[in-house]
Amino acid sequence: MSGFRTLLYKEVLRFWKVSFQTVAAPVLTTLLYLLVFAHALAGHVQAFAGVTYLQFLIPGLAMMAMLQNSFANSSSSLIQSKITGNIVFILLPPFSAGEIFAAYLLASMVRGLVVGTGVFAATVWLIPLPVGNPAWIAAFAIVGCGMLGTMGIIAGVWSEKFDQLAAFQNFLVMPLTFLAGVFYSMHSLPPFWQAVSKLNPFFYAIDGFRYGFFGQSDVSPWASLAFASAAFGALSLLTLHLIRRGYKLRH
Repeated sequence: MSGFRTLLYKEVLRFWKVSFQTVAAPVLTTLLYLLVFAHALAGHVQAFAGVTYLQFLIPGLAMMAMLQNSFANSSSSLIQSKITGNIVFILLPPFSAGEIFAAYLLASMVRGLVVGTGVFAATVWLIPLPVGNPAWIAAFAIVGCGMLGTMGIIAGVWSEKFDQLAAFQNFLVMPLTFLAGVFYSMHSLPPFWQAVSKLNPFFYAIDGFRYGFFGQSDVSPWASLAFASAAFGALSLLTLHLIRRGYKLRH
């Protein structure tokens, strides 16, 4: 357990020492999204009944920032360690695969949750949000950050250079995030795209997270939690398998 705590502390400290880049910058980027899309789409996108488009937008943008930064934390740490060669200092100590996985995952979740908290802290003074059910908010924040933190570990393990990691992020994570209902309600889409959205695990994390604020969602929060949790569980099992094998970690 002491090894796990040390590795977790190292991973949290790694992003916190450059928090201006890893926390403040994503919060600022999210606020710019809020300004641009709220101005461009406020009169064109139908939000939930009794919910303004600005209110509708904030939880989606906050969750998007949480997902992206959870992914970035674990993936960037692993690829940097592999390229510089200091991954050996993680592999040589008697860490179990579970300890390595848990340390990288929890550090990613911490970064995602800190960024999400920063987004709400920056917007609550301008656009107050109702908090209908804090338990749902916490559940989807944890599952969403966990899911993307795990994907980040997979991407970091698989990638051998930065452009491979960039391809993983640009061609998988980014499209799934932007097509997950951040800027619109799924019911505003044609039937075909509604069906496509229901295959996207990111959609369930965002839709359920939004339910915690407004008590309204495109899909039952229980169904969303089940789908997102299943995706998180499957990704976790795959990640543990890759770490135990030393896939692209031990050469």
